[in-house]
Amino acid sequence: MSDLATDSGASAKAELEPGLHRVMGPGLLLLFIVGDILGTGIYALTGQVAKQVGGVVWLPFLVAFVIALITAFSYLELVTKYPKAAGAALYTHKAFGIHFVTFLVAFAVMCSGITSASTASRAFAANFSSGFDLELDSFGITLTGLLFMAVVAIVNFRGVGESVKANVVLTCVELTGLLIIIIIGVWAIGAGQGDVSRTLTFEAPGDRGMFWSVIAATTLAFFAMVGFEDSANMAEECKDPSRIFPKVLLTGLLATGLIYILVSISAITLVPAAELGEGETPLLKVVSAGAPGFPLGVFGIITMFAVANSALINMLMASRLVYGMSREGVLPPILGRVHRSRRTPYVAIAFTSLLAFGLITFVGAVPALGGTTALLLLGVFTMVNIAVLVLRKDKVDHPHFRSPTILPVLGAISCAFLVGPWTGRASVQYAIAGILLAIGIVLWFVTVLVMRSQGLNPSGEELPPVSHSGPVN
Repeated sequence: MSDLATDSGASAKAELEPGLHRVMGPGLLLLFIVGDILGTGIYALTGQVAKQVGGVVWLPFLVAFVIALITAFSYLELVTKYPKAAGAALYTHKAFGIHFVTFLVAFAVMCSGITSASTASRAFAANFSSGFDLELDSFGITLTGLLFMAVVAIVNFRGVGESVKANVVLTCVELTGLLIIIIIGVWAIGAGQGDVSRTLTFEAPGDRGMFWSVIAATTLAFFAMVGFEDSANMAEECKDPSRIFPKVLLTGLLATGLIYILVSISAITLVPAAELGEGETPLLKVVSAGAPGFPLGVFGIITMFAVANSALINMLMASRLVYGMSREGVLPPILGRVHRSRRTPYVAIAFTSLLAFGLITFVGAVPALGGTTALLLLGVFTMVNIAVLVLRKDKVDHPHFRSPTILPVLGAISCAFLVGPWTGRASVQYAIAGILLAIGIVLWFVTVLVMRSQGLNPSGEELPPVSHSGPVN
């Protein structure tokens, strides 16, 4: 056993901090997963996907769903095998035991949550401007996004119970918005409006051909399917995660996948691809075309609630991941501190919120942030699918889900393929991801220095045991 794993100081520090509340049962977990997957992706990026493939806008969402479903099986095996808050970073460390790799995976996942939340904040500000006819300029949208993110941080600090309750309300609102789009589409088609034949029409910029155009669109549509992995970072706050995760996660994925396909079909039936791809509020155009009498301000508010939910859940995930890795000895101990009365990881919340403020201020564009989120997570998913196979030799003393071996193999290949530049991914996404990972590398060196100054060894083969004091409900 490594020095890190046996270090009494790390264990003692973990024991001094209270544990997280186990407040999420199957119902709350399902709403968490559905609310995380639904939201910013379909509300903000449907038009951008349509620009890549035209009328077959539903096809990239379908491909993204299949790839996400395959990877979800790997997460199911690992989250039921190791039901802790650290998620993909924990699995990577157990599989490979290389602190630097573990740290980069943790940082990439954290950044994906923050870029996703930043995307949501931008979409929130854009819909706030459109829904209330404010015509905010770029500075106004940025300022609105920053204020919105500050509110998310306050809700996050209040506690996971409050955050999950807010998620229940917001999930119901965003689901209502998507059902409105589906109903409007069905009603319009029944009344002879729109053009259903557009759903089979392929259009693409340049001469890339259908295959590569769909692949390029899938790299963006994949952002709409991410979210299921966030639930792995909430495992420490779930009741009996090894038992409830498989059924709940698969139910949530199947439901959201079906909703996405129906929404995209409704959207392209009522609004041509070229028009759908203009601006940052594509679904408002669908409502306007299919139900001119429907108050657009109401749907704008629904959209704002939907993307607010995405931001809240992603910042929950990011802060819990930072907390979890700190408690496991991979990040500095200060990031694992829990507020005595609120029982929330307040230092991790502050740290992730500051990074979000930076992205909102200096990047801002929805496609760039959304695409970067998908890029980071596809790289992480590749590692997770490989980790499943490596960790088959590691036995645990409780029953857990086991994925068919072919699925993590297919998952690793497909996710790695979608990371590459041959997909037609915009270069700005690689630039943003590169800058974020460069910051991560600098932070890793800082982490090593801090941990060594405290007598900890960050290069051990195993993580230190996590021990919690205080009640766990």
